[in-house]
Amino acid sequence: MRILLVEDHAELSHWIGKALQDARLTVECAMNGADADTLLHTQEYALVILDLTLPKMDGLDVLKRMRARGSKTPVLVLTARGGLNDRVQGLNLGADDYLAKPFELAELEARVKALLRRARGSEAVVLQCGALSFDTVSRMFTYGAAPLALTPREHAVLEVLITRAGRAVSKEKLFDEVFSLADDAGRDAIEIYVHRLRKKLERADQGRVAITTLRGLGYLLEATK
Repeated sequence: MRILLVEDHAELSHWIGKALQDARLTVECAMNGADADTLLHTQEYALVILDLTLPKMDGLDVLKRMRARGSKTPVLVLTARGGLNDRVQGLNLGADDYLAKPFELAELEARVKALLRRARGSEAVVLQCGALSFDTVSRMFTYGAAPLALTPREHAVLEVLITRAGRAVSKEKLFDEVFSLADDAGRDAIEIYVHRLRKKLERADQGRVAITTLRGLGYLLEATK
């Protein structure tokens, strides 16, 4: 699940990005409004965290242009401009939530999770595929009754697959969801993480869950007998 963080303060951007990565989210950063506008026009994100006071293009203009293109991606405005007029204008332009600086990291994480849950609409809080379960609130996987230990990248790949369980997911889609543009990785890196996940899912004491390769289509997560 990939998030775009638009923040021109390098230290704060690094701090927020690390916290969200620790929460098993893939974070891509933009340091100015023009770069953010370009990324939002060409890439897909599950959520945008948007500062307002930005070089090259104001955050409200980024938001306005984003909504004018028809994008429904949730936007959390995170800014020192916490006055009533700024809040009202941001919400009227299509922001989904507003958090003023300074803020507590725990509150930011809670708001991010709430927006991601809301974006799922009517999807179940716990996703299931055979003995494999994913709690979309705690963002934890369990296999049978035991937690499934995963690296952040393994977690990201498996999350994409379980949210589309029973449907083929292309290698390109997996790559776009798991890696940011700044990552130095080729698309074949997905094969490494799929291989590792297959090993972790091959537990004889559990109801089998397999990742099947469909030639020309991608990967399919399914429960097997």
